[in-house]
Amino acid sequence: MLLNKFKASELIEINHYIGGQFQIPSSGEYFDSEDPYTGQVWARVARGNNNDANLAVENASRAADSWGSLKPSERGRFLYRLADVIDRHSEELAQIEVRDNGKLYAEMSGQTRYIAEWYRYYAGLADKIEGSVIPTDKHNILNYTQHEPLGVVAMITPWNSPLLLLTWKLAPALAAGNVAVIKPSEFTSASTIAFMELIDAVGFPPGVVNTVTGYGPEIGMEIIKHPKVAKIAFTGSDYSGQKVYEQAASGIKHVCLELGGKSPNIVFEDANIDAAIAGVLSGIFAASGQTCIAGSRLLLQRSIHDQFLERLIDVAGAARIGNPMLPETNVGPVATRPQFEKVLRYIKIAQAEGAQCVLGGGVYDGPGSVGGLMVQPTIFSNCRNDMTIAREEVFGPVLATIPFDTEDEAYDMANDSAYGLGAGIWTSDIGRAHEGASRIKAGTIWVNTYRALSYTSPFGGYKRSGIGREGGLKAIYEYLETKSVWICTKPSTADPFVMR
Repeated sequence: MLLNKFKASELIEINHYIGGQFQIPSSGEYFDSEDPYTGQVWARVARGNNNDANLAVENASRAADSWGSLKPSERGRFLYRLADVIDRHSEELAQIEVRDNGKLYAEMSGQTRYIAEWYRYYAGLADKIEGSVIPTDKHNILNYTQHEPLGVVAMITPWNSPLLLLTWKLAPALAAGNVAVIKPSEFTSASTIAFMELIDAVGFPPGVVNTVTGYGPEIGMEIIKHPKVAKIAFTGSDYSGQKVYEQAASGIKHVCLELGGKSPNIVFEDANIDAAIAGVLSGIFAASGQTCIAGSRLLLQRSIHDQFLERLIDVAGAARIGNPMLPETNVGPVATRPQFEKVLRYIKIAQAEGAQCVLGGGVYDGPGSVGGLMVQPTIFSNCRNDMTIAREEVFGPVLATIPFDTEDEAYDMANDSAYGLGAGIWTSDIGRAHEGASRIKAGTIWVNTYRALSYTSPFGGYKRSGIGREGGLKAIYEYLETKSVWICTKPSTADPFVMR
């Protein structure tokens, strides 16, 4: 099992999981996966092609009717068992994720433990999906609704939190009676394939859950455009999401797109300064800034700007950078080499446009660095909201600081963005907190906290940050069709040429 073998020093091999079996790629080709902390290749990943994609979708399609027709409580029991197995293997899953994407073990172990609760939540919802009897304005007519699964759902997941973001899709989809074809990021496929070992151990019917690894242009689009795929659930950049949306539109498919962000973290002069500093640090330097909800724009009220920024620099400058497996590490590597290079390009762009770098600003090669993809926690001051560093998603440990004077100015700047995924508000004024939550156009608003998420609450974006919601009761209905049924209780002859 991969769960056991990954600790060994030798190169490991990662294959597809299709129809309840682990399978080598039809081409026989593999590509390398790099450990972002050491920069060394640690795994060979199956390079899927259209044959593998078609095989996975066909297996899922054959399983769809039987899985969808199971009693909802039976589907729930599968998910409960899966949650129990996750509990037993969460530490191994976390270690694989750290090896594959370089995020802190402290964070990834928390995530892999927490995903079991998502499966339990949706296991409990599986047999609570209810239709409605509708009191219409028609005589002698019974009208009711029922909810039915969509069928085959393609799930395309990113490299920053592979299992957590897969869970947001897979748990409600399975509970609702759908089957899945998963395409993980080519940079971080290992934990998803390890997770398939748990799917296998639980005994899910063959074809209910399938995973095919490979490059997006070679296999992701093949899955998306397959005529038997009813929905695409995607997490990634807005650019890639647009391409997915365009391809899905050609087949009139359902979509749920959780895309990028340029979230503002707004600190008012009446904020608890210590709490706000911790929240700002969490928003941008946790996970090395590689989260869609990163608070990458710090909007600071001018009256406290200099004082706050000075303290922020002191605290951020003391962050320990290094091995993500060590508990004392605060900031680990960037997950992929292309992303590492992209972050460094954005730093240079910010400097060229006149932003002042007051912390970091380049590659980290100090204590704890062993040649991997390390970027210094970086803070820019003197930023304007029209600068590239404030407009585009960097997806790295880079913060743009922008001053403001009035509430109206803060909210205008917050909304002056193509994105609308999240926002933070730091204030001791409850009225201001509610007003800000209403005026900011974003899917999640945090007040005096940041990065709080739960399986009980919906998550998603406005504008280019996405379509649809994941989490909470809302999510399960994203994987269901609603059917309206009309029954005449007193059949009679009516004019066939007039709508009843």
